[in-house]
Amino acid sequence: MAKQTKKQQTVAKLDSEKLYTVDEALTVLREHKAKFDETVEVAMNLGVDPRHADQMVRGMVSLPSGTGKDVKVAVFAKGDNAEKALAAGADKVGAEDLMEDMQAGNLDYDRVIATPDMMGVVGRLGKVLGPKGLMPNPKLGTVTPNVEQAVKDAKGGQVEFRVEKMGIIHSGIGKLSFKDEDLKANFKALTDAIVKAKPSGAKGKYVRKVTVTSSMGPGLKVDLSEVEGA
Repeated sequence: MAKQTKKQQTVAKLDSEKLYTVDEALTVLREHKAKFDETVEVAMNLGVDPRHADQMVRGMVSLPSGTGKDVKVAVFAKGDNAEKALAAGADKVGAEDLMEDMQAGNLDYDRVIATPDMMGVVGRLGKVLGPKGLMPNPKLGTVTPNVEQAVKDAKGGQVEFRVEKMGIIHSGIGKLSFKDEDLKANFKALTDAIVKAKPSGAKGKYVRKVTVTSSMGPGLKVDLSEVEGA
């Protein structure tokens, strides 16, 4: 059996059943921080089965304190819209040329946005973008005539959340170097958005468990009283 490091031994002593306030959880994560600026993540276990269309939970939320991450954005647009997207900070803008680039395997993007008139081109990338969760979608605001605002939102801290097969949503809410109040504001924005996105088909208790962790830190259970509407 591999010998545990001092950090692993310390983490193992934590009470795995204890319920923390967000303040307490952040304090513990800082006590166990790594030598790099870790991402703080939230996992929410929901009482849904996403295999049923009326129990899918998906949406966008703008984190007021940003993500601390450099978000790479590609935009399908032409003419004035292409110029506006570039001016707003898009990393790559194009049409058929961008489609061919993506088909060649260049998919190092966090968000793909398209104007409605470009969906004929984008549609041919379904098998490429779909599995990566990058396919532009009108419901998420990533198919829009206002590409300038969409790029600014993506760069400014807007994140997508989507429930996984086991009914769990994972999302980063910033870096451990953020101030507590900034991480708490992001936690509230994310959890509020997920609670509001409760689908019509959800049965029984909707929010079942919330955990806060960092890239290398322990997973800490958050008291559900910290989540408004849970």
